Amino acid sequence: MLTGTALLCALAVAPATTFAAMSRERADAVTSALNRGRADETLQLLDVALKGDPNDAQALNLQCRVFYAEERWDDAIAACSRAVQIDGKNSSYHMWLGRAYGEKAQRVSFVAAYKLAKEIRAQFEAAASLDPKDGEALSDLGEYYTDAPSVLGGGHGKAEAIAKQLDGFAPVRALDLRAQIAEAQKDYADAEKALRAKISASHSSAQSWMDLGSFYRRTERWDEMLAALESGAVAADRDHGPALADGAATLMKAGREPKLAIEWMRAYLASDALSEEESAFAVHARLGALLNQQGDAAGAQKEFAAAKALAKDYAGWPGVEKAARSHGKDKGVEGAHGR
Repeated sequence: MLTGTALLCALAVAPATTFAAMSRERADAVTSALNRGRADETLQLLDVALKGDPNDAQALNLQCRVFYAEERWDDAIAACSRAVQIDGKNSSYHMWLGRAYGEKAQRVSFVAAYKLAKEIRAQFEAAASLDPKDGEALSDLGEYYTDAPSVLGGGHGKAEAIAKQLDGFAPVRALDLRAQIAEAQKDYADAEKALRAKISASHSSAQSWMDLGSFYRRTERWDEMLAALESGAVAADRDHGPALADGAATLMKAGREPKLAIEWMRAYLASDALSEEESAFAVHARLGALLNQQGDAAGAQKEFAAAKALAKDYAGWPGVEKAARSHGKDKGVEGAHGR
């Protein structure tokens, strides 16, 4: 559940054969554009598909995911809701709807968030029930149980039950969830232990190191944070994924090592590891904000232009502009997802 806390989103865009109303060629184009952060291009392709078949649930779900990346929460909810209405047996559609509701809940009043929480829980529980072997869906539900109060159906006991379920087929996710539970209980020693066990279980994956670095940021263990993030950067040379962009976001939130964060974001954007999980337009925007903080106004404007060329309707600009003007800790990436 991407609701301001870290979440492993091992996003796997469905293979072309699952696009019921789209040709294989168009499905491949959608997949490529989505992973490369070309939001406007992706939406144009999906508009064509939906004009051909307004009830194409897969296209609607993908549309929702583009809106989600653009932080257009109401649009994401509308598209994902439609996908669920058309195909209510698809676990992934419920999961993405729950995520969209989760992000919306962070940006409304307490009363409104309370009402949305019931919908978030319902969607995540539906996703987990429809596919008990879907690691993403179970992780989202476990995170909801970890974060939500008991009056909204949360509880650490429920989260641990999900972790036990994950033990059988997704041990890395199980360890990540146990780290979240321990941190929520302020048992930082056990949280660190679980995160280090996750590094071992994942064969020293780049993302596992970045997650440990993010934990050290939250506990203000700065030297250990940097060491973990640098280990993640080394592993990123081997792994295919967005870990470098995630590590850079952690440095920005910490207000430390800006030159290193700039280096990592540029390396990610120049790589073949671009993914939906760290949309290129959002990384361009964050890079622009950091360059502006460092006094490179021309470089910042170049990155902002690149972001707008990919996603003209990106709703995260207020947070980016605020970050561009700030210089303190925890002010670097407002609007960015993750813990």
